[in-house]
This record gives sequence, structure tokens and C-alpha cells, in this order.
Amino acid sequence: MADAATTSDWQSPKLVQNATAEALSKIARGLYADRYNGLVTKGKPENAPLVESVDPVDNPTTVNIVDCGDDSRWIKYRADNGQLANDGPGGRRHINAMAKKAVDGSWKVTDFAIQDVGTC
Repeated sequence: MADAATTSDWQSPKLVQNATAEALSKIARGLYADRYNGLVTKGKPENAPLVESVDPVDNPTTVNIVDCGDDSRWIKYRADNGQLANDGPGGRRHINAMAKKAVDGSWKVTDFAIQDVGTC
């Protein structure tokens, strides 16, 4: 997502390599809105995800992930003039995500929720 956000490429093939279902839809909608509004994102978010739980324990097909992501250096700018967009303050946010094992053995994020700044 961070790579696709540099150009607001909501159709980037990289997105389907790591996300599917509701997660892919949320990401694509967000990037599409940025493209429509003439925004691009510069920098990179800082993440340190941790596995919170797996199901089933003996042969997991679902993994719940938590993170305290920091988007203070991942900032939106106007694509036409490079000026900073007023998208609010960045900071540390609590993130919950679910990943599922696909039939080909790969893992993809199927859903996620990002809380407000200051939630972790």
C-alpha cells in the first residue's frame, strides 16, 4: 500500500499480492479517493506487527495481527504542485488485522481496522 500511495495507484498489482477481500477493497477505495482528489503520499509508515493469535493453533489458517503503526512520516501532498495537503496530524495508531491462508499457501490480509492517532 505504501508503494502504491506514492502515485495513488488504486489498481497497482502489488496490492493483490498482499491483500484480498475487505482489506483490498478498503485500500483500493482509499487510493482511488486520493487519486480523485489529486493527492499522493510521500514517506513510509513505520510498522512492527505482532501475531496476537492463530486459529487453529496446530495448523493455522487465520492469524490475528496487532500493531502500533506510526504514520507521522507518511504524509499526503497535492500531486499538481507538491504542497502539503491538510490531512491532519499523524502519529501512533492501534491497528488490528486479519490474515488468512489462501489455497496456494500464501497469506493475505483480509481485513483491518486503523484507530485514531494516540490509541497506542
